[in-house]
Amino acid sequence: MVKHLLHSEVEAIRIFSRDETKQHSMRVAFDDPRLEFHLGDVRDERSVRSVVDGSDLVFHAAALKQVPSCEFFPVQAVMTNVLGSANVVDAAKRSGVKSMVCLSTDKAVMPVNAMGMTKALMEKVAEAGSRSVSSTTVCSTRYGNVLYSRGSVVPLFVDQIKRGLAPTVTNPAMTRFLMPLARCVDLVEFAFFNANPGDVFVQKAAASTIGDLAEATSRLFGNTLGTKVIGVRHGEKLFETLASAAELQRGTDMGDYYRIAMDSRDMNYAEYFEKGDPDHNFEGDYDSHTSERLSVEEIMALLESLPQVKEELDAWSRR
Repeated sequence: MVKHLLHSEVEAIRIFSRDETKQHSMRVAFDDPRLEFHLGDVRDERSVRSVVDGSDLVFHAAALKQVPSCEFFPVQAVMTNVLGSANVVDAAKRSGVKSMVCLSTDKAVMPVNAMGMTKALMEKVAEAGSRSVSSTTVCSTRYGNVLYSRGSVVPLFVDQIKRGLAPTVTNPAMTRFLMPLARCVDLVEFAFFNANPGDVFVQKAAASTIGDLAEATSRLFGNTLGTKVIGVRHGEKLFETLASAAELQRGTDMGDYYRIAMDSRDMNYAEYFEKGDPDHNFEGDYDSHTSERLSVEEIMALLESLPQVKEELDAWSRR
């Protein structure tokens, strides 16, 4: 996101995080005076307010997002993903920020693990912050598996192959959406300037099985060891769901993505118990099991288009 913004007319970018090592790495890598680094934690309301004050746009990506970690430490996930998000939303509204985008995940849809549950609550926090009259537009963007993002599976496969190991697969039949990072960044920028209060934007993408993704990575890097099946980990789903049938009822198909409007009902409980929607139907979720599925060859082409994979392949060919 920072790399993308630095190619625009932006005057300043404030980086707010609790990791001084990553901030130092960014400072050295970018070497751009427009970057301002602020050390703090979204759990600390005062430090959030100080960095948000005077900003025009806020992109909120701070989260605990490793599924196993959140399963073992759910209270920590609540403190960062829910309460921390509330601090950022409140600070943005107090400071009169024009637009705020919260980064969400497929795991927030019908969640089965603590990470997804806290991200679903983050979306509710953003929605609740949009109900009161404010000059700040708060919305969320929801993604599945972002290719070559930190902690994702493709870098793991590449690292294992480079060390002469077979890529480890939890369940070859699992399906996941495959989203290049650049497309996700484009959606965030679109959401900044086109969202209505409380919107959730869902990025459309093709899908594949984890087995085919491992096979495609293996072919690119010449792995002949096959794969090693290790079994499903804590809180994992068989497939990703980016939007439920109920959400799509109030959604708009915008071509590359869906816009899911905020549930606009108020606290008048008659709307819940005495009235219904005669046109409501459940045509199906938007999930990776029923979406377009790429072949191994198509996955290979997609991976080869990623800058990180190109760098790894160049280094691999020179070994």
